[in-house]
Amino acid sequence: MSKFVDRPRYACALGGALATLRAIPRAIPVIHASAGCGHNLHNAINPGAGYLGGGYCGGLSLSSTNVVERDIVFGGEDRLREQIATTLEIMDGDIYLILTGCMVEMIGDDLDSVASEFLDSEKLVIAVHTPSFRGNSFTGYELVLSALVKKYVFKTSVKVPKSVNVLGIVPAQDVFWEGNLREIKRLLSKLGLKVNTFFGEGETLDDIKNSGQASLNIVVSDVYGESVAREFEEVHNVPYITTEFPIGAIATEAFLNNVSKALDLDESLTQSVIKEEKSVYYNYLERIADIYNDIDLQRYAVVVSDGNYAPAVTRFLSDELGWIPELVVITDFLDDNQKQKLLKRFENLESGISPVVKFDTDASSVKKYIAQIWPQNRNDRYYDAFNPAVVVGSVFERDLSAEFGFPLLTLSYPVTNRVVLNRTYAGFNGALSITEDLLSIIVAGR
Repeated sequence: MSKFVDRPRYACALGGALATLRAIPRAIPVIHASAGCGHNLHNAINPGAGYLGGGYCGGLSLSSTNVVERDIVFGGEDRLREQIATTLEIMDGDIYLILTGCMVEMIGDDLDSVASEFLDSEKLVIAVHTPSFRGNSFTGYELVLSALVKKYVFKTSVKVPKSVNVLGIVPAQDVFWEGNLREIKRLLSKLGLKVNTFFGEGETLDDIKNSGQASLNIVVSDVYGESVAREFEEVHNVPYITTEFPIGAIATEAFLNNVSKALDLDESLTQSVIKEEKSVYYNYLERIADIYNDIDLQRYAVVVSDGNYAPAVTRFLSDELGWIPELVVITDFLDDNQKQKLLKRFENLESGISPVVKFDTDASSVKKYIAQIWPQNRNDRYYDAFNPAVVVGSVFERDLSAEFGFPLLTLSYPVTNRVVLNRTYAGFNGALSITEDLLSIIVAGR
């Protein structure tokens, strides 16, 4: 029996596709869906992603067919033709992607046929099937990129040495996506690589168009982006590797070593970069060593997050911050193979800790799992309480935080209680940021 979703931590596939295009300059979405789909998704994604904003030709300015009952009965293809033509005339972009909602997919509108009618247009029009029954935000991200890989990326047999693409970080769904991509790009650039992150600072459509020249695709996720990498490999003969989302010195060192090995880079350069980064990183951490020990800032932790953040944050808390993550709840819809991949990330932590890992989409289940892993106080004379502790999750963990009196750090979608600009939690700089944030919520009342 399928598990129900209480307060979903993602949008539908259409929402993920819209958020992905929001991150690509001069890429214009044309929604072919019922009235209200675009508006409602913007109202979910904008605040949930730390107040992301609508972007260029997005948000409340989204182009949409807004199909009504007549279009559902007689077909919405004429309405779509009209909307595409009007959008090409009014909205100044370089590529236009038709994104679908559930209703038009159910009645069987032929998007690809309509899109092909605009082949003579100066601008490329691509159809992407993104109804909610195909998946959630992560699926929408993969559907858009797969369409671009097949229909937009320039095919060439020439590969640029030391050129890489970064996949697996989903705009908006990863609230800190832009800062995370910036940090990963910074680190890889220090290895002498030309880095294409598709989204973020300075990236353009030309970077996507020429991404088939890369020597390697780096999927910074165990569960997201690999299907796009396989598409790249099949269509453009670009090999790929998958790595854990890196947070902290241990994970980031492993990440850089994996990339270096895959590209057969100069080992001495790689170790020099790692040494330099660790020197700066530990110099900053040294500053908080006294207060950490003097007022005992070690904590138990409950981590509630997606397949990227949950293992990465847990390893960082356990192996670098010295905390005790007792419970991890991964909130994504995952198949058995994906679950096994993630479970391996919790094995052999350097601290020796073995957290209880649960897969559950129901936000209300976390309290139940705490009761299962920690014996309740039954007026025992001596009781070892699950305290002090910190919850790392989303705004949906507010009730849990309030009931147990645990401070809450929100880093997983939805994050509506923080405004996020260029903050990062990835790499060395991201580890310093998460350390600042975690210790700040503990000492905030002093």
